[in-house]
Order: sequence, then C-alpha cells, then structure tokens
Amino acid sequence: MAARDLQERIKKLIVDRRLASGAPLPTEPELMEFLGASRNSVREALKALQAMGIVEIRHGFGTYVGPMSLAPMAEGLAFRTLAAHHRGEDSLRQLLDLRETMETGLVSRLAGRLPGADLVELESLLIRMEQEAADGAVLAETDRAFHATLYRGLDNVLLSEALEAFWDAFHQVQRDLADVPRDPRVTCRQHREILEAVRSGDSLRAEEAVRDHFGTIRSRLSGTGPQVTHSRHNALV
Repeated sequence: MAARDLQERIKKLIVDRRLASGAPLPTEPELMEFLGASRNSVREALKALQAMGIVEIRHGFGTYVGPMSLAPMAEGLAFRTLAAHHRGEDSLRQLLDLRETMETGLVSRLAGRLPGADLVELESLLIRMEQEAADGAVLAETDRAFHATLYRGLDNVLLSEALEAFWDAFHQVQRDLADVPRDPRVTCRQHREILEAVRSGDSLRAEEAVRDHFGTIRSRLSGTGPQVTHSRHNALV
C-alpha cells in the first residue's frame, strides 16, 4: 500500500472515531493489523502526519491526535516567500497583500461589536506601543498581540489561527530580509485609528484604517532587496 494511502486511512480513522486533539491512537501493532501494513510503513506514515501536525508521536508513551494547528502552513508560507524572494520575486509584498485582504474583509464585522474587556486590553496594548515608540521601536510581540486581540472578537478559531499563520510567516521573512526604515509614531497612530474606528462602530472607517495601515507597510517594502538585518525584535508594522 502506498504511503499516501496509509496516511489517508489513518486520517479517516481519526475522523470516523471522532478523536479530539490529545486523544490516543491505536498502538503500533493495532495500526499494523488495522491497515494491513508493515511496521516501517506505519511508522513512516505517522512521521509524515506528525510533520503536518495531525498526529503527535510521544516516544515511550504512544501516538496521539495532534494539535492540528496551522503552524505547518505558516512555515510553508515563510519558506515559499523566502525562496521566491531570493529568485527575485516580489513575494513579501504578495504575502502582505494576503494579510491585507483578510484583515480588511474582517475588520468591518468587528465595528461596534467588540466586548468591553477586549477594548480595554486593546487600549492597554496601545499604551504599551506608545511607550515602546518613545524608546525607539514598537516590538513585534506587541503588534502581534494587538492584532490577535482585535480579531479574537470574531469568535472563530479557524480565522484566528489563519491570521496568526499569515502574521508569523510575514514577520519571519521580513525580519530576516528587510532592514526597512520605520517610524514607530506612525505605527502607533495607525493602530489608534483602527481601534477608534472599531470602538465607534464605523465599519467603513475601520476598513479604511486597515488599508491605510497596510499601505504604509507596502510603501516601506518598495525596493527592498535580499538583504539581512540583525534587528530581529522590532515590528515592521
């Protein structure tokens, strides 16, 4: 039986048995019998599924249903973007376009609908941004927390994970490639505008604020070549 077929049958087993993340899979001998495959074939199939985050092999304990996160997608996006950049393609901008399309389409759904606790947390993150800007640079971790908190209000785990994957891929590549000039005061002002638009319930203003934010990032990327920066902790956005 082909390796791909074994992977598909193990995935079907997880679905058919309604196994949740963290649930134990049948033992290796049980899988060999169930699949009618050799030990080596079963192990190779499980290793491939582990690379996708579908299963988790805990040596000495067994095999479990994995977290099934989008982390492998983020890694794939980052590598694809990096490789394409070194071939002379405008891949970082393409990834930015992907993020902008998603966030512009989603932010209007948040206008006037964010819980009070999330608004308080976003305000706190903006204050932190302003403090970091005063010190010279907004940290990428703070920017990430702002966007994650903002879209958490959608109450959609898949959307949140997809946005996190795009964010991770974009920042993994840009911090390795682009020593891009940035003004932290602009970063703060644009995040403030996004928050105020969402808080006021003005969906059109929120969309425009997000477009303006990404437009600024895009202008900074213009003409960026395959250079490496040693500054890994500052936010581009």
